[in-house]
Amino acid sequence: MQKLLVCRALHEKDDGHRISRAKFFFIALVCSFSWYVIPGYFFTTLTSISWVCWVFSKSVTAQQLGSGMKGLGIGALTLDWSAVASFLFSPLISPFFAIVNVFVGYAIIVYAVTPIAYWGLDTYNAKRFPIFSSHLFTSQGQKYNISAIVNDKFELDFAKYREQGRIHLSVFFSLTYGFGFATIASTLTHVGCFYGREIMERYRASSKGKEDIHTKLMKRYKDIPSWWFSALLVGSLAASLALCIFLNDQIQMPWWGLLFAGVLAFEFTLPISIITATTNQVKILKYACHKSFYLLFQRLTIQKG
Repeated sequence: MQKLLVCRALHEKDDGHRISRAKFFFIALVCSFSWYVIPGYFFTTLTSISWVCWVFSKSVTAQQLGSGMKGLGIGALTLDWSAVASFLFSPLISPFFAIVNVFVGYAIIVYAVTPIAYWGLDTYNAKRFPIFSSHLFTSQGQKYNISAIVNDKFELDFAKYREQGRIHLSVFFSLTYGFGFATIASTLTHVGCFYGREIMERYRASSKGKEDIHTKLMKRYKDIPSWWFSALLVGSLAASLALCIFLNDQIQMPWWGLLFAGVLAFEFTLPISIITATTNQVKILKYACHKSFYLLFQRLTIQKG
């Protein structure tokens, strides 16, 4: 939507303004880029001014609480817009209810669930690892050597994997992924509860030939032949299956895994489209893909191991 608004604003005729839309856009672009270069390249400290870490420089707990880059960021200040809006991508193009919903969930996970799981419950031996990190670790808290468990064909060496031990994650990383997987089920239930009746009504109306406002507006444009989309689907699917079958050593995905991914994508197309259209949030798709490949390669691991 934001891209459409920008294109429309730039292509509409000016109504006697002192400065043209294109010139205003160019000035704003230059100013935005110039400011972003300061915290992003020349003076990166502005991205996270963690005064708590400065005051208690020798305290590990203070570093975990106050660091805006490697901790919870309590008391940290920032002059970097990308850091301010990092939890939402951009609050300027999201509805207010979505901003509040995401912020409340973010605050609960970061400032309530994560500290309790780390200091209170020591979930998954959390104190052995950093509280906030995307790296992989051994059971002793050392960084996991991924190259040591992969052979020359980029396949998992189960003997080396058993020798090095299981992979461990930081508590924040594991919890966010767990909650992310929960969003898959919540997406289906949310869409079913709040939009299920409307979906069925739209489906019945379309089967009877009734047209909604969107269909009437789109009639102004020439229809694209349906066989174009069918040919693209069949061609891409055939090429992908050929790669999975004949180049399996390089692709490392069975043909049934590709079909499974396609079916999963088809099932989530409508729910994710509704969530994206109403909230401007698209992160659900990422977790859906991760979950599908987790199930897929878990089965492959059981078969090979």
